[in-house]
Amino acid sequence: MAQAAKKRLVIAGGNGFLGSRICKSAVARGWDVISISRSGEPRWSSVTSEPSPPSWSKSVTWAKGDIVKPATYTSHLKGADAVVHTMGILLEADYKGVISGKESVVSGLSRAFSSSKAGSTKNPLERKPGGELGKGEKDGQITYELMNRDSAIALAQEAEREGASTFVYISAAAGAPMLPTRYITTKREAETTIASNMTKLRSIFIRPGFLYDSSRKFTLPIAASGMVGSTFNSLVGGSLTRIFGAAVEKPLKADLVADAVVESIADGSTRGVIDTPLIEALAAKAWRRTML
Repeated sequence: MAQAAKKRLVIAGGNGFLGSRICKSAVARGWDVISISRSGEPRWSSVTSEPSPPSWSKSVTWAKGDIVKPATYTSHLKGADAVVHTMGILLEADYKGVISGKESVVSGLSRAFSSSKAGSTKNPLERKPGGELGKGEKDGQITYELMNRDSAIALAQEAEREGASTFVYISAAAGAPMLPTRYITTKREAETTIASNMTKLRSIFIRPGFLYDSSRKFTLPIAASGMVGSTFNSLVGGSLTRIFGAAVEKPLKADLVADAVVESIADGSTRGVIDTPLIEALAAKAWRRTML
C-alpha cells in the first residue's frame, strides 16, 4: 500500500494543555508540526506530569508568534496543509479580578457579564494581509470577542491566503451557568464567520466538553462529577443541557480529543461541527489505525 503524503500541520497554541497533545498525536503520524505561541516551547510541568521535555517534542518546531499580530506568524503558515486554532480564554480579567479579590464584586461581575465587549479595533475580515488585531477595549483587555472569535477568524483568513486546505477550530460543546454567555456566543460567531467567509477551507469545529488528564490532578474530580451529570442528563433525554450546558456534557480525556483532531484532518471527508459522539468516533478510528 502506498504511503500517505506527509502533512505539514501548524497549531496556534501548540504549547498548551490540548495543543501540546495535538502536536504529540501529529508527530506520531510522521507529520511536520509547527507550534505557534508567544513563549515557544511549553513549560512542560504545566502540561504534562514531567518537568523535562518528552522525546517527541524534539520533532516539533516551537515557533514564537503573537496570535493578535498575524505578521508574527504568517511566515510559518507557508506550505501548511492544515492549521489548528486552540487558543481561547475561559475567564476575562474582570471575572479573575473578582475571584482574586482585586476588584469589587459589583463592578467586576457587572462588566464580566455585560452583554458585549469590544474585540479587535476593526473587523478582522477587513484587515490587510498580516494586519494586526488591535485591542478594542480602552484598557487593552483581552476579551472573549478578541481571543475566542477575532483571533480565530484572522488565523483562518491568513491560512486560506497561504493556501492551507483545512482549518480546525477548537470550540466548545456549550457554555456553563457560571460563565458569561459571551464565552460561548463568541465561539459560535467564530464558527459561523469562518464557515461563511473562508469557503476555500475545509473547516472543522471541534466541540468538546470538559477536558481532563491525570497530569492535572484537579481535573479528575471535576471530570468525575461531570460524568455523573452527563449520565443523568442522558437518562432524561438531554433536557438538562439547556440549563447546565457544558456542566452536563460528557468529559473527555485530552489525549482522546487530540487524536480526534488529527484524525479529522487526515480524513478528508470530515468537516463542520464535531460534537462529543463524533469526537469519540474519530478517536476510535485513530486508535484502530495504530493497530494496523
